Amino acid sequence: MSTASTRLPEGRYGRSSDERADHKLKIVGGILGALLIALIGYFAYHYVGQNKISAEVITFEQQKDSVRVHLEVRKDAGVSGYCTVRSQAEDGAEVGRADFRFSGDATRIDRAVTLRTTSPGTTAELMGCHAD
Repeated sequence: MSTASTRLPEGRYGRSSDERADHKLKIVGGILGALLIALIGYFAYHYVGQNKISAEVITFEQQKDSVRVHLEVRKDAGVSGYCTVRSQAEDGAEVGRADFRFSGDATRIDRAVTLRTTSPGTTAELMGCHAD
């Protein structure tokens, strides 16, 4: 005697519940992935596209109670703002920090600024620039 199969014939009665669940998970995963990509794009646009002032330290010269820093600033015409520069001692302690303002119609500014320090500074680090 043979036993009757309790399994339904394949493809005859539609998808199984596992296949439906897999399909729903794929849809939800696709939507969440698209939202994540949109969020990353939004933050990238506002970080890169909205930053109207950028700068870099070209050189710096150590002095006894200060550090002379040569900054190259790039900005949109007519935009004013400031850049923050800091200096650290040899042991890593911060010995000076200051904001330097930039304004005017020039789009590229080369300026040497003096950062006063509490003890000899061995670095000059640009912390960031911000538009007003």
